[in-house]
Amino acid sequence: MAHLLEVIDLVKQYRTVTAVAGVSFTIPPGICFGLLGPNGAGKTTALEVIEDIIPATSGTILYKGEPRFSSFREEVGIQFQHTALLNFLSVRETIETFRTMYRQPADLHELVSACNLGDILDKRNDRISGGQGQRLTLALALVNRPELLFLDEPSTGLDPQARRNLWEIVRNVKAEGKTIVLTTHSMEEAEYLCDQIAIMDHGRIIAQGSPRQLVDRHCRGATLILPRQAVKQHTLPLEASQNGDRLEIRVESVNDGIRQLMAAGIDLGGMSVHTPNLEDVFLTLTGRQLRD
Repeated sequence: MAHLLEVIDLVKQYRTVTAVAGVSFTIPPGICFGLLGPNGAGKTTALEVIEDIIPATSGTILYKGEPRFSSFREEVGIQFQHTALLNFLSVRETIETFRTMYRQPADLHELVSACNLGDILDKRNDRISGGQGQRLTLALALVNRPELLFLDEPSTGLDPQARRNLWEIVRNVKAEGKTIVLTTHSMEEAEYLCDQIAIMDHGRIIAQGSPRQLVDRHCRGATLILPRQAVKQHTLPLEASQNGDRLEIRVESVNDGIRQLMAAGIDLGGMSVHTPNLEDVFLTLTGRQLRD
């Protein structure tokens, strides 16, 4: 099986609005695939169509090389961006309730261990923190031992410690051979977790590849950042732009740029170097204008 999931020319229209406009991609088994985009790009709508939650207007979705069959929902797990759980149930009771919905559910202790829930099993759902709640909903998405796992903005609203903890759990899940489809607004999260990424905007995929490939393709070079006072009476050998009390110098080669600055007698003691990352790619491709 070359691909676990194939999405071919997917379209979703709502009257006069086209939310997804001909999206195509393939996902091989065992990777984490990231679907990124600004607000309104169509990524959540595309995900909901792929998950068989809402119907497509047109296009084809193949799972294991075939149209999604009746067992598709038995073989996938979904962690929604927002999940409302019954407040009066405990974490243990919630997991046990979800286990009854599947023919061959995962063992309770297996889920508790995988998602670090041991300390909160007897707490009510309305007494747990945001990070604990996200770990719980991830456990619920794993109840049926899915081959394919969908995570929609899994770390939204979490503090740095809780976010890192969740990422490690997701990496452990992938290490077990599961395939993950992730949507996120966090470029750091995407770089840390994803093997392949597709960036969407206005309902279309505008770039696709590994994080490293996307950076190399769309944001070459680096930026040398100097305090203005470091230049003093010297003449800069390179073109610079002023940003407050800093000078920013775009260079193709960091080593060459530093050599030229040193030869010109520039004090490099306060210099910092910014190399492009996935956030730079995202802003280059989708723009810097705020979207609601």
